[in-house]
Amino acid sequence: MSVWPFGRWRRNGVATERLLMRLPEHADYRAWANLREESAEFLIPWEPAWSADHLTRRAFTARVQWAARVHGQGSAMPLFLIRQSDAVLLGAITLDHIRRGPSQSGTIGYWIGQPYARQGYMREAIQGLVHHAFTVLDLSRIEAACLHENAASRGVLEKSGFKYEGVAQSYLQINGRWRNHVLYANLRPDRRGRTATG
Repeated sequence: MSVWPFGRWRRNGVATERLLMRLPEHADYRAWANLREESAEFLIPWEPAWSADHLTRRAFTARVQWAARVHGQGSAMPLFLIRQSDAVLLGAITLDHIRRGPSQSGTIGYWIGQPYARQGYMREAIQGLVHHAFTVLDLSRIEAACLHENAASRGVLEKSGFKYEGVAQSYLQINGRWRNHVLYANLRPDRRGRTATG
């Protein structure tokens, strides 16, 4: 019996039908660098400008250390998308800016390598991570933002239960320029009304 699209927790990450979403490891460097390099033209228009050392092992080591630190602090879940059938790295998804207290919210960002785009992997990852955020992390709201003209990103968010909320002016620097972004959110169904007060 398939549990997709709902993510289930394993010791080393969140699993869906086809994916294991886990923290990056030092051994992932070559696969990550190759995928980012071969997908550069596909990714660069939608991302912050890459630094000169973006694809170096040193920068990747810092990324692995950061991922372990923020996950340990409970402020983010930076996860690589690993295809379960052959252990191939497909991309990444991050649940970031996890806020507790009255907010109980977080923000997702994601990328996928060009060879694996439009095969349903990112939709599966988003739905699995959102389910994990709602049921295991007890968050109530997951936010996302993308460029207005990024039809693929907008489509995957809408198919994953996110609703359009508006436009944020000069929200992020993308490829060297401040750009407006469209904002989306996914709300936990049982958390839309009043909350109990102590």
